Amino acid sequence: MAISLRLLFSFFSIVASVSGLTPAQWRQQSIYQVLTDRYARANGDQSPCSNLADYCGGTWKGVTANLDYIQQMGFTAIWISPVVKNPIIASNDLPPDGNSYHGYWAQDAYSLNPKFGTTADLKELSSELHSRGMYLMVDVVPNHMGSVSSQTAVDYSLLNPFNKQSYFHPPCGPIDYHNDTSIKQCWLGSNNVALPDLKTENSTVASMWGDWISSLVANYSIDGLRIDTAQQINTGFWNDFQNSAGGIHTLGEVFVTDAKTMCPYQNYLHGLLNYVSFDYIRKAFQSTSGSIQNLVDNVNTMKGTCHDVTLLGSFIENHDNSRFPSIVQNKDIVLIRTAITFAMLQDGIPIIYQGQEQEYTGSDTPANRAPLWTSNYNKTANLYLHIQNVNKLRTWAIHQDATWLTYNAYPIYNDTQTVVMRKGYDGKQVVGVYSNSGSSGATRTITVSSAKSGFTAGQKITEGLRCQALTADSKGNLGVVISGGSPSVLYPTAGLAGSGICGL
Repeated sequence: MAISLRLLFSFFSIVASVSGLTPAQWRQQSIYQVLTDRYARANGDQSPCSNLADYCGGTWKGVTANLDYIQQMGFTAIWISPVVKNPIIASNDLPPDGNSYHGYWAQDAYSLNPKFGTTADLKELSSELHSRGMYLMVDVVPNHMGSVSSQTAVDYSLLNPFNKQSYFHPPCGPIDYHNDTSIKQCWLGSNNVALPDLKTENSTVASMWGDWISSLVANYSIDGLRIDTAQQINTGFWNDFQNSAGGIHTLGEVFVTDAKTMCPYQNYLHGLLNYVSFDYIRKAFQSTSGSIQNLVDNVNTMKGTCHDVTLLGSFIENHDNSRFPSIVQNKDIVLIRTAITFAMLQDGIPIIYQGQEQEYTGSDTPANRAPLWTSNYNKTANLYLHIQNVNKLRTWAIHQDATWLTYNAYPIYNDTQTVVMRKGYDGKQVVGVYSNSGSSGATRTITVSSAKSGFTAGQKITEGLRCQALTADSKGNLGVVISGGSPSVLYPTAGLAGSGICGL
């Protein structure tokens, strides 16, 4: 008997507790990134935002009212913007930096951003997620506070709880990213909005943050943390901070694309946003001339460099970078689908940024932060359905074999335009075939060998994106047709019985 979509997506949901989810439990999740101000207005108003540099009106109530859209796409968790109070600037007096709608300019860590809602609203969002078997990841910013001023005119008395200049490093900058001291101590921000850099190496500052995160996690039943500007914070800070948060999973932002620089931070943080794979996936599939070999080399390097790649966040879009379609050759939907599929099925926790499923194309900030409501939350959009399908396949693979999560994916074949990836043990393996030939690419057939794929003689295989029935030959080799550049996701047909996938 086929299993309903809702039941399928809740197979591996773990009963939430006030202590949140451990790193091992987060491996199983699939995350949808919500930019709170841009997801949904509480009153359902879907009129365009007049100024993307200003607040547009999204709230936690708006998110709560539109969770079906996220859950029905197959996501089990959301990551929301920082929740604390920021300085709010009058719309007629905005600096070049715009307003604080993103949440990264904390002014009062112990108050909530009134533009997003009330204490009751945030608790309601958390409660509703948990009632659905879903989880809440909150963005936090322990590196700095925010002041609408120059660096030399900060009024520290307005900051809470760090209301003294002695809690901060002296202003310096610009940051020299080849110098670790400069990275850890110099200020981010601008001449219009200063971001005073906290002395997180100071035991008093660290203790104050520990008290704060402990109360935040407990008050709102938070299950995981995304940590902004993690590279800018001294590494000795993280152990106590994570313990104060109850040991829930953390995804730190270390915005570098070199594995040897990024991966060591996982010695201090549970997980990281995988900016290395973000870079090599985008470069491989943004055009027909992208480097598949660079992707293959980096996949292999990552496994030998990072502590545990299965605890990293896998993504190709977020609020800080150009939308992937904005750099894709001819905005080719096939290349976009291929990159999304690769990112969601590689090692790690898949993350989709709101609007990605609606093929948003904004490039520079704030164009990459357009409100989702202008899409009318279209559940029949090409990429919405595609992401739903990939989530379904991933969820079923985990349900069939929990060790699929910790089995490191690896390339079993590649040529100049194609890579074949395997993840999972024999009989429960997912084999992905990815090409950057694009929608105009010539039809061709590649052979997936039995020795590397694990397929056996005469075995029935289902291609799960187009529901094609395939059969391995007498040696277990499988011919896979690449037509119009479309990716393929292969799974042993017998293992799909009862899943509802492709009618099985």
